[in-house]
Order: sequence, then C-alpha cells, then structure tokens
Amino acid sequence: MEEKPRLSRLTAILTQLQSSKIVTATALAKKYNVSVRTIYRDIRTLEKSGIPIVTEEGRGYSIMEGYKLPPIMFSESEANALITAEQLVVKNKDASFVQHYQEAIQKIKALLKGPQKEKTELLSNRVYFRSNHTHQKTSNYLMQIQAAITDFRLLRIVYFSSLQIRTERDIEPFALYSTEGNWLLIAFCRLRKEFRVFRIDYIQKIIPLSEQFESHDMTLEEYYKKYYGTQDNP
Repeated sequence: MEEKPRLSRLTAILTQLQSSKIVTATALAKKYNVSVRTIYRDIRTLEKSGIPIVTEEGRGYSIMEGYKLPPIMFSESEANALITAEQLVVKNKDASFVQHYQEAIQKIKALLKGPQKEKTELLSNRVYFRSNHTHQKTSNYLMQIQAAITDFRLLRIVYFSSLQIRTERDIEPFALYSTEGNWLLIAFCRLRKEFRVFRIDYIQKIIPLSEQFESHDMTLEEYYKKYYGTQDNP
C-alpha cells in the first residue's frame, strides 16, 4: 500500500478516532504505511488544530468523550462503495439487518450534496446483485444478537435443528459469520457446555436474560485455530 498524502492521512486518522474507542500509533502506522514517528507528528498536528485527543499511556489515542465533530464528507468513490454495499445488504436474508442498514444509509445520503447526490442515486439504480433475487428473508434476529455480543448478555433461545429437534438453550453469544446470505452464530452453549454453531434462521425465539457473562478471552481467529486447527473460517 502506498503512503497517503498527509492531508488525506490526517482526515483518515480523524475519521478512525471518531469511529474507534481507542487507536494505537502502531496500528495507524501499519494501516497508512508510515513510521510510528510520523503518526506521532500527525497526532500533534491534530491536537494543534483544536481536536481534543486523549493519550492513554501504553494503550493509544481517543477523542475526548462528548466532543462532537462536524460530519465528514465522503469522496465520490467512498459514496459509491456505500451505495454498492446497500445493494448487497438488501439481498441479505436477515430482515433486521436490512432494515437498520437502510435507515443508516438514508442518513448518510442526507450528507451528500448536489452532483454527488445525483450520481449516487443514478448508481443505486444501475447496480444489481442476482443472489437472493426474490428478497427472501429467513431470520430477524441479527441486530438483537449483535447487541448481546457487545453487551456480553446471556440469551435463551428456542432452537430447531436441521432434523427439527426442538431444544431450549442458554447461550453466550461470541461471534457471527455469513454464508450464502444466511447468518451463523458461534456461541458457548451452557446446555452442551461447549462452543456450538447455530443457524440464526433455525432460532424460533430469543429471550434476553438479565445475566451477563464473562468475556471469552480470545479473538475470532484464535477460536478457529483452537477448534478447527486453522485461522481461516471452517
């Protein structure tokens, strides 16, 4: 990856600070193909411009809580990428995901001005993905499960297996992945006392419980390596 021009890099770093809880200089240097020393200079430049960046020793950088920045404008290529992604999402089989993405993309479109807005509207009518062309929806729980993953919230589910065997389980949601438009949930099952993979479209009911569980101290890559002997998806 080539090094970005400095102004473009400063804008990108600012965007990342807005969207991440904490960012390290090492990660930024790797992402933008510059030295850590260059990132230090970039952070100082942003601070001098009035951005209240908080430095946490040994951890990284963040923007002061409660500080709001004006909306960042999208380049034409970035706007086009979002519009193309919208067409992919519409074909997704989880109704809750489609609804919330479309609501979010409407807010993003509201930021676009003049010719850029016209171009994105044209593109949205000229991009089509044939996958799931009937717009079939097979689940409606993705967003609820995402919240449970980030809140470490225990869920009780009514689950029908591929053999139509009904079970009720308390699970600790860990991660999600998608295949052929359907979503799969990796979770620790307290009934089986081990990690299991559940098809979300086989879940008939979800009951959020008040109990929170301890975070499973591993990344998704570490999970695959531990249970499948590879860092790649099974």
